[in-house]
Amino acid sequence: MIDDIDPDHIGWLLFQANQDWTLEFVDRMQAAGHGWFTGARSTLMGHIAPRGTKQGLLVDRIGISKQAVQQLIDGLQAEGVVERVADPEDRRGRIVRLTEAGGAAMQDANRIKRELEATYRLAMGEADFARLTELLGKLRLSRRNPVA
Repeated sequence: MIDDIDPDHIGWLLFQANQDWTLEFVDRMQAAGHGWFTGARSTLMGHIAPRGTKQGLLVDRIGISKQAVQQLIDGLQAEGVVERVADPEDRRGRIVRLTEAGGAAMQDANRIKRELEATYRLAMGEADFARLTELLGKLRLSRRNPVA
């Protein structure tokens, strides 16, 4: 078929596995009552530290434009999930932190991630899952992005 895509490299497999994980994660988050949750928003929220993160650092970590990060934050702020507060170290800077609703969403996210992991463990078997985790960690360390 003309639209078939089947590259034969590890990057494609990693991308597909990530897409599968993200789609399932987003579906489960929305089913848990977080209808505002999307893949892009999950990426941003995953980089917000428990006590907040400087907005400029989020731009560096995510690797998308300042404007795109701004739009994601604006949307999450409108949903009541994050808030911006003044950065005490930088008069012009802002810190993005989770609201109470955002913290509750992250608790659900952590539970759902553990549930997803359990389905992977069951599908792969404990030994293969442990080996996959080990190898992905090794790969990540070998290619470490110093910003992320």
